[in-house]
Amino acid sequence: MLQHRLFVYIDQVARSGSIRKAAERLHISASAINRQLIALEEELGTPLFQRLPRKMILTAAGEALIHHVRQSFKEIEIAQMKIEELKGLRRGEVTVAMMSGLAANLIPRVAAEFRRANPRVKLLLQQLTTGENITNAVASGEADLGIGFDFDLQPVHRNIASVPVRLGAVVGAGHPLAEKSSLRLSDCLPYPVVIADKSMVIRPYLNEVFARASVNLQPVIETNSIEVMRQSAMMDQTLTFLTPIDIESDQRSGRLIYIPVRELAQHTQTLMLIGHDRGTSAIGSVFAETIKGMMSELR
Repeated sequence: MLQHRLFVYIDQVARSGSIRKAAERLHISASAINRQLIALEEELGTPLFQRLPRKMILTAAGEALIHHVRQSFKEIEIAQMKIEELKGLRRGEVTVAMMSGLAANLIPRVAAEFRRANPRVKLLLQQLTTGENITNAVASGEADLGIGFDFDLQPVHRNIASVPVRLGAVVGAGHPLAEKSSLRLSDCLPYPVVIADKSMVIRPYLNEVFARASVNLQPVIETNSIEVMRQSAMMDQTLTFLTPIDIESDQRSGRLIYIPVRELAQHTQTLMLIGHDRGTSAIGSVFAETIKGMMSELR
């Protein structure tokens, strides 16, 4: 508190060019400001002002300090605005851009938990087709937050949280492989496979693994929809390759089974929660913390 008051004194002296004028504006005695200023200069070992007959002018050291002082004022103002926003019954909107696989599992669960604590906040949850679409939405300010896999981040982005996840085989509860604790890619060949198409971030991982294992996989369906992969595995007894996050609710209910695949064990994707480097609103930060909490459970 004392430091903040001293910063106010210095700022006012710099703005008015006079201890007397600063004292009048702050409703305090000029001698009190002068004592504080002299004590600080003695502590720093250098003058902060040139004391001319009619004016106080900042020295080079004073210029450096006043920059820090005014930056501190800005940061305090931002913090106060966020506190006031949170005190205002947590109203407002949060826009989240997300990849398709998260729309049926992680995000609805996060939204339900968040809304229980913040019923007056409106959530705008936008499913976008590519990671580039999501990072662009965050960079432009169209989205407060973005969540998905393996984003190519730019300096304008801030990585708020990340967690590694592994691709594996996913089958319905009645599939012949459902009781297996692990598989090799060759075990998957006799069964119809649904696979991510080339527009999805999953596909490059799979192509690399198939090529290294010399496996010529012939899918019966290629799609850019996680929902199609999930439903096909449940309804048509196909096999697909997804992460546990993609089938979280179906796995809990026993409708889908995730099976580790030996050749995919070294290949991880990274689930990332990103924001803008300038930060987000207070309520956006609260939503981000809710997502981070659930992401930490996936480790």
